[in-house]
Amino acid sequence: MKKSFGLWALLFPAGFWLFFFFLVPLGIILVYSFVLRGVYGGVEWTGTLENYTRAIDPLYVKILWRSLGIALFTTIFCLLCGYPLAYFIAFAPRRWKNLLLILLIIPFWTNFLIRTYSWIVILQEEGLINSLLLSLGVIHQPLNLLYTMKSVMIGMVYGYLPFMVLPLYSSLEKLQPSLLEASMDLGANRVKTFLHVTLPLTAPGMVAGIILVFIPTIGEFVIPDLLGGAKTVLVGNVITNQFLTARDWPFGAAITFILVVFVLIGLGLSFKFIGNEELIG
Repeated sequence: MKKSFGLWALLFPAGFWLFFFFLVPLGIILVYSFVLRGVYGGVEWTGTLENYTRAIDPLYVKILWRSLGIALFTTIFCLLCGYPLAYFIAFAPRRWKNLLLILLIIPFWTNFLIRTYSWIVILQEEGLINSLLLSLGVIHQPLNLLYTMKSVMIGMVYGYLPFMVLPLYSSLEKLQPSLLEASMDLGANRVKTFLHVTLPLTAPGMVAGIILVFIPTIGEFVIPDLLGGAKTVLVGNVITNQFLTARDWPFGAAITFILVVFVLIGLGLSFKFIGNEELIG
């Protein structure tokens, strides 16, 4: 009885937080998605499916697929860049490991908005990249880097790369060197050892990194707004505009809930993958 009470006491703060700051707001969004927009903003409490039928308009479907594509590209690129970096840090000499981790975490000491604004200075026509390339004679006129899809992807990868590296580093650091040595002793070369030992054992870290990158990037609106301008509209920008500018809360809520469903499906597949990996292990 005491153990049960102690367990509930430990779970209560987290459960309270999840209920009132996740489930309740999600329920409010769900309710709002089935009502009508008021004439002067607000809502009219009349049940309707109009918001969802409007959300599947080809214009918004195209924006949703574009958001999914950018989020997928960002996740894949972060994985391709983050795995070698995490591997290097995990197997670096102990005297350098803490310094490398600090260098990885230092960007978090600066506000995310300021870090995003810094890319405007770097990518603009008179920015660092164009000035350097012009001075070296590589180009003869400034490149159009800012307010494009490329600039949005660069900002996304820069902003979320540490979220991929840290889970991968955690998995790689727990990897026992004796397993790698045993694989090499049994005749496997470095490539086979990596593919058949290192990669499968660090799969949970990869899945965790994919979740931490994909979920926030699919709904990101700050980076597309600052680095993409009006040319790159993602689903996060549409939701923000509906709530803050158009004051069409029901339609914004409908798009939000559609996005939540996509995220939950992705999470379910990820957790299933993790479960299969643990069973295989």
